[in-house]
Amino acid sequence: MRKTAREALVSYSFCLPAYLIFTVFIFIPILWSFILSFFDYNILTLSAPRFVGLYNYTKLIKDQVFWVSLRNNALYSIVYVPISLILGFIFALLLNDNFPGRNFFRMAIFIPSVVSLVIESIIWMLIFSAHPSGVINRFIRIFGIPPQGWLSDPRLALFSVAIFMIWRSFGYNMLLYLAAMQNIPAELYEVAELDGAKPWQKALHITLPMVKPTTFFLTVTSVIDSFQIFTPIYIMTGGGPGYSTTTVVNYLYQKGFQEFAMGYASAMSYILFIILVILTVIQRKGFRAEQITL
Repeated sequence: MRKTAREALVSYSFCLPAYLIFTVFIFIPILWSFILSFFDYNILTLSAPRFVGLYNYTKLIKDQVFWVSLRNNALYSIVYVPISLILGFIFALLLNDNFPGRNFFRMAIFIPSVVSLVIESIIWMLIFSAHPSGVINRFIRIFGIPPQGWLSDPRLALFSVAIFMIWRSFGYNMLLYLAAMQNIPAELYEVAELDGAKPWQKALHITLPMVKPTTFFLTVTSVIDSFQIFTPIYIMTGGGPGYSTTTVVNYLYQKGFQEFAMGYASAMSYILFIILVILTVIQRKGFRAEQITL
Protein backbone atom coordinates (compact mmCIF):
# COMPACT_ATOMS: atom_id res chain seq x y z
CA MET A 1 0.00 0.00 0.00
CA ARG A 2 1.34 3.43 -0.93
CA LYS A 3 2.27 5.79 1.89
CA THR A 4 -0.32 8.43 1.00
CA ALA A 5 -3.10 5.85 0.80
CA ARG A 6 -2.05 4.38 4.15
CA GLU A 7 -2.01 7.82 5.76
CA ALA A 8 -5.46 8.55 4.35
CA LEU A 9 -6.75 5.23 5.70
CA VAL A 10 -5.37 6.00 9.15
CA SER A 11 -6.93 9.47 9.07
CA TYR A 12 -10.35 8.12 8.08
CA SER A 13 -10.13 5.42 10.74
CA PHE A 14 -9.84 8.14 13.39
CA CYS A 15 -12.92 9.87 11.94
CA LEU A 16 -14.90 6.62 11.65
CA PRO A 17 -16.42 6.70 15.18
CA ALA A 18 -17.73 10.24 14.59
CA TYR A 19 -19.12 9.21 11.19
CA LEU A 20 -20.85 6.19 12.73
CA ILE A 21 -22.39 8.28 15.53
CA PHE A 22 -23.59 10.88 13.01
CA THR A 23 -25.06 8.22 10.74
CA VAL A 24 -26.83 6.24 13.45
CA PHE A 25 -28.10 9.06 15.66
CA ILE A 26 -28.57 11.95 13.20
CA PHE A 27 -28.67 11.00 9.51
CA ILE A 28 -30.84 7.87 9.80
CA PRO A 29 -33.40 9.51 12.17
CA ILE A 30 -33.63 12.52 9.83
CA LEU A 31 -34.22 10.27 6.83
CA TRP A 32 -36.69 8.08 8.74
CA SER A 33 -38.68 11.09 9.99
CA PHE A 34 -38.95 12.40 6.43
CA ILE A 35 -40.29 9.06 5.25
CA LEU A 36 -42.60 8.87 8.25
CA SER A 37 -44.12 12.26 7.42
CA PHE A 38 -45.97 10.55 4.55
CA PHE A 39 -47.46 7.90 6.84
CA ASP A 40 -50.06 7.68 9.58
CA TYR A 41 -48.17 6.10 12.46
CA ASN A 42 -49.00 5.84 16.15
CA ILE A 43 -45.97 4.96 18.28
CA LEU A 44 -48.18 3.82 21.15
CA THR A 45 -49.84 0.96 19.26
CA LEU A 46 -46.70 0.13 17.22
CA SER A 47 -48.96 -0.81 14.34
CA ALA A 48 -47.56 -0.80 10.81
CA PRO A 49 -47.34 2.71 9.30
CA ARG A 50 -50.16 3.43 6.85
CA PHE A 51 -49.20 5.44 3.78
CA VAL A 52 -51.27 8.62 3.47
CA GLY A 53 -49.21 10.63 0.99
CA LEU A 54 -49.40 14.39 1.55
CA TYR A 55 -52.34 14.15 3.95
CA ASN A 56 -50.25 15.15 6.99
CA TYR A 57 -49.02 18.27 5.20
CA THR A 58 -52.46 19.33 3.95
CA LYS A 59 -53.91 18.70 7.40
CA LEU A 60 -51.15 20.83 8.90
CA ILE A 61 -51.99 23.76 6.63
CA LYS A 62 -55.59 23.69 7.94
CA ASP A 63 -54.51 23.28 11.59
CA GLN A 64 -55.34 26.55 13.37
CA VAL A 65 -53.25 25.66 16.44
CA PHE A 66 -50.20 25.24 14.22
CA TRP A 67 -50.68 28.74 12.80
CA VAL A 68 -51.11 30.14 16.30
CA SER A 69 -47.89 28.45 17.40
CA LEU A 70 -46.10 29.79 14.32
CA ARG A 71 -47.36 33.30 15.12
CA ASN A 72 -46.12 32.92 18.70
CA ASN A 73 -42.73 31.88 17.37
CA ALA A 74 -42.62 34.94 15.11
CA LEU A 75 -43.56 37.32 17.95
CA TYR A 76 -41.02 35.73 20.26
CA SER A 77 -38.32 35.99 17.59
CA ILE A 78 -39.10 39.67 16.93
CA VAL A 79 -38.58 40.46 20.63
CA TYR A 80 -35.77 38.03 21.45
CA VAL A 81 -33.37 38.32 18.49
CA PRO A 82 -32.78 42.09 18.17
CA ILE A 83 -32.70 42.81 21.91
CA SER A 84 -30.27 39.98 22.69
CA LEU A 85 -27.98 41.10 19.84
CA ILE A 86 -28.09 44.77 20.83
CA LEU A 87 -27.38 44.01 24.49
CA GLY A 88 -24.56 41.66 23.52
CA PHE A 89 -22.97 44.36 21.36
CA ILE A 90 -23.36 47.11 23.97
CA PHE A 91 -21.86 45.04 26.79
CA ALA A 92 -19.04 43.90 24.49
CA LEU A 93 -18.21 47.56 23.87
CA LEU A 94 -18.30 48.33 27.58
CA LEU A 95 -16.16 45.33 28.54
CA ASN A 96 -13.69 45.63 25.67
CA ASP A 97 -11.71 48.36 27.46
CA ASN A 98 -9.14 47.46 30.08
CA PHE A 99 -10.28 48.30 33.63
CA PRO A 100 -10.15 46.59 37.04
CA GLY A 101 -12.68 43.77 37.39
CA ARG A 102 -13.27 43.45 33.65
CA ASN A 103 -12.81 39.67 33.62
CA PHE A 104 -15.18 39.26 36.55
CA PHE A 105 -17.98 41.12 34.76
CA ARG A 106 -17.34 39.16 31.57
CA MET A 107 -17.62 35.89 33.46
CA ALA A 108 -20.70 37.00 35.43
CA ILE A 109 -22.58 37.96 32.26
CA PHE A 110 -21.57 34.82 30.36
CA ILE A 111 -22.31 32.27 33.11
CA PRO A 112 -26.12 32.16 32.52
CA SER A 113 -25.43 30.87 28.99
CA VAL A 114 -23.83 27.68 30.31
CA VAL A 115 -25.99 26.97 33.38
CA SER A 116 -28.70 24.32 33.04
CA LEU A 117 -31.69 25.77 31.20
CA VAL A 118 -34.04 23.67 33.34
CA ILE A 119 -32.70 25.13 36.58
CA GLU A 120 -32.83 28.67 35.23
CA SER A 121 -36.39 28.17 34.01
CA ILE A 122 -37.51 27.06 37.47
CA ILE A 123 -35.77 30.02 39.12
CA TRP A 124 -37.32 32.52 36.73
CA MET A 125 -40.71 30.89 37.15
CA LEU A 126 -40.43 31.80 40.84
CA ILE A 127 -39.22 35.32 39.97
CA PHE A 128 -42.28 35.77 37.74
CA SER A 129 -44.63 34.49 40.43
CA ALA A 130 -48.08 36.09 40.23
CA HIS A 131 -48.21 36.35 44.03
CA PRO A 132 -47.88 39.90 45.39
CA SER A 133 -44.68 38.81 47.16
CA GLY A 134 -43.10 37.64 43.89
CA VAL A 135 -39.78 39.28 43.04
CA ILE A 136 -40.96 41.20 39.98
CA ASN A 137 -44.29 42.14 41.55
CA ARG A 138 -42.55 43.47 44.67
CA PHE A 139 -40.27 45.55 42.46
CA ILE A 140 -43.01 47.11 40.33
CA ARG A 141 -45.04 47.83 43.47
CA ILE A 142 -42.43 50.49 44.25
CA PHE A 143 -43.70 52.41 41.23
CA GLY A 144 -47.35 51.94 42.17
CA ILE A 145 -48.00 49.19 39.61
CA PRO A 146 -50.34 46.42 40.83
CA PRO A 147 -49.17 42.77 40.80
CA GLN A 148 -49.25 41.09 37.42
CA GLY A 149 -49.77 37.47 36.41
CA TRP A 150 -46.61 37.35 34.35
CA LEU A 151 -46.95 33.72 33.32
CA SER A 152 -50.72 33.38 33.73
CA ASP A 153 -51.76 36.40 31.68
CA PRO A 154 -52.00 35.59 27.92
CA ARG A 155 -50.80 39.13 27.13
CA LEU A 156 -47.65 38.86 29.25
CA ALA A 157 -46.65 35.18 29.29
CA LEU A 158 -44.74 35.05 26.00
CA PHE A 159 -43.09 38.40 26.70
CA SER A 160 -42.00 37.14 30.13
CA VAL A 161 -40.36 34.05 28.64
CA ALA A 162 -38.61 36.28 26.09
CA ILE A 163 -37.19 38.46 28.91
CA PHE A 164 -35.78 35.39 30.60
CA MET A 165 -34.20 34.06 27.40
CA ILE A 166 -32.70 37.46 26.56
CA TRP A 167 -31.08 37.52 30.00
CA ARG A 168 -29.73 34.04 29.43
CA SER A 169 -28.37 34.46 25.90
CA PHE A 170 -26.97 37.97 25.51
CA GLY A 171 -23.82 36.97 27.43
CA TYR A 172 -23.02 34.44 24.70
CA ASN A 173 -23.53 37.13 22.06
CA MET A 174 -21.30 39.45 24.06
CA LEU A 175 -18.50 36.87 24.11
CA LEU A 176 -18.54 36.42 20.34
CA TYR A 177 -18.62 40.18 19.80
CA LEU A 178 -15.66 40.55 22.15
CA ALA A 179 -13.73 37.97 20.15
CA ALA A 180 -14.51 39.85 16.94
CA MET A 181 -13.48 43.19 18.43
CA GLN A 182 -10.06 41.81 19.34
CA ASN A 183 -9.31 41.48 15.60
CA ILE A 184 -10.10 45.12 14.76
CA PRO A 185 -6.82 46.99 14.03
CA ALA A 186 -6.08 49.56 16.72
CA GLU A 187 -4.85 51.95 14.03
CA LEU A 188 -8.44 52.56 12.92
CA TYR A 189 -9.37 53.89 16.35
CA GLU A 190 -6.19 55.96 16.59
CA VAL A 191 -6.91 57.68 13.27
CA ALA A 192 -10.51 58.30 14.35
CA GLU A 193 -9.30 59.89 17.61
CA LEU A 194 -6.97 62.18 15.65
CA ASP A 195 -10.00 63.28 13.62
CA GLY A 196 -11.86 64.07 16.84
CA ALA A 197 -14.32 61.16 16.71
CA LYS A 198 -16.35 60.56 19.84
CA PRO A 199 -16.71 57.08 21.40
CA TRP A 200 -20.19 56.56 19.99
CA GLN A 201 -18.97 57.59 16.52
CA LYS A 202 -16.13 55.06 16.67
CA ALA A 203 -18.57 52.36 17.74
CA LEU A 204 -21.03 53.24 14.98
CA HIS A 205 -18.61 53.79 12.09
CA ILE A 206 -15.73 51.44 12.94
CA THR A 207 -16.72 48.71 15.39
CA LEU A 208 -20.17 47.93 14.03
CA PRO A 209 -19.11 47.55 10.36
CA MET A 210 -16.06 45.48 11.32
CA VAL A 211 -18.11 42.95 13.31
CA LYS A 212 -20.80 42.47 10.65
CA PRO A 213 -19.78 38.83 9.92
CA THR A 214 -20.31 38.08 13.62
CA THR A 215 -23.62 39.93 13.55
CA PHE A 216 -24.75 37.85 10.58
CA PHE A 217 -23.75 34.61 12.29
CA LEU A 218 -25.49 35.56 15.54
CA THR A 219 -28.61 36.73 13.72
CA VAL A 220 -28.97 33.44 11.83
CA THR A 221 -28.30 31.25 14.86
CA SER A 222 -30.54 33.38 17.11
CA VAL A 223 -33.45 33.14 14.68
CA ILE A 224 -32.99 29.37 14.48
CA ASP A 225 -32.81 29.12 18.28
CA SER A 226 -35.91 31.27 18.66
CA PHE A 227 -37.91 28.90 16.46
CA GLN A 228 -36.61 25.88 18.38
CA ILE A 229 -37.44 27.13 21.88
CA PHE A 230 -38.98 24.37 23.96
CA THR A 231 -37.64 23.90 27.50
CA PRO A 232 -38.60 27.29 29.04
CA ILE A 233 -42.10 27.10 27.54
CA TYR A 234 -42.56 23.51 28.70
CA ILE A 235 -41.46 24.26 32.27
CA MET A 236 -42.73 27.80 32.85
CA THR A 237 -46.09 27.90 31.05
CA GLY A 238 -46.74 24.49 29.48
CA GLY A 239 -47.81 26.34 26.33
CA GLY A 240 -50.56 28.26 28.12
CA PRO A 241 -52.59 30.08 29.13
CA GLY A 242 -54.61 28.60 26.30
CA TYR A 243 -52.23 28.54 23.36
CA SER A 244 -50.70 31.96 24.08
CA THR A 245 -47.16 30.58 24.51
CA THR A 246 -47.41 27.40 22.45
CA THR A 247 -44.55 27.31 19.93
CA VAL A 248 -44.09 25.01 16.95
CA VAL A 249 -41.70 22.71 18.81
CA ASN A 250 -44.02 22.52 21.81
CA TYR A 251 -46.94 21.66 19.54
CA LEU A 252 -44.76 19.13 17.73
CA TYR A 253 -43.90 17.52 21.07
CA GLN A 254 -47.57 17.43 22.02
CA LYS A 255 -48.56 15.71 18.77
CA GLY A 256 -45.62 13.31 18.66
CA PHE A 257 -45.08 12.32 22.29
CA GLN A 258 -48.40 13.01 24.00
CA GLU A 259 -50.87 12.14 21.26
CA PHE A 260 -48.38 9.73 19.61
CA ALA A 261 -49.17 10.95 16.08
CA MET A 262 -45.58 10.59 14.94
CA GLY A 263 -46.31 10.95 11.22
CA TYR A 264 -48.07 14.26 11.77
CA ALA A 265 -45.28 15.48 14.07
CA SER A 266 -42.67 14.53 11.45
CA ALA A 267 -44.51 16.56 8.81
CA MET A 268 -44.55 19.51 11.20
CA SER A 269 -40.81 19.23 11.78
CA TYR A 270 -40.11 19.43 8.05
CA ILE A 271 -42.39 22.43 7.63
CA LEU A 272 -40.37 24.10 10.39
CA PHE A 273 -37.16 23.08 8.62
CA ILE A 274 -38.33 24.69 5.36
CA ILE A 275 -39.29 27.89 7.20
CA LEU A 276 -35.85 28.11 8.82
CA VAL A 277 -34.09 27.51 5.50
CA ILE A 278 -36.13 30.30 3.87
CA LEU A 279 -35.38 32.70 6.73
CA THR A 280 -31.67 31.87 6.56
CA VAL A 281 -31.55 32.48 2.80
CA ILE A 282 -33.36 35.81 3.21
CA GLN A 283 -30.93 36.92 5.91
CA ARG A 284 -27.95 35.85 3.82
CA LYS A 285 -29.18 37.77 0.78
CA GLY A 286 -29.92 40.81 2.92
CA PHE A 287 -26.42 40.68 4.40
CA ARG A 288 -24.84 40.42 0.93
CA ALA A 289 -26.95 43.27 -0.40
CA GLU A 290 -25.85 45.45 2.49
CA GLN A 291 -22.20 44.61 1.81
CA ILE A 292 -22.62 45.59 -1.85
CA THR A 293 -24.26 48.87 -0.82
CA LEU A 294 -21.42 49.63 1.54
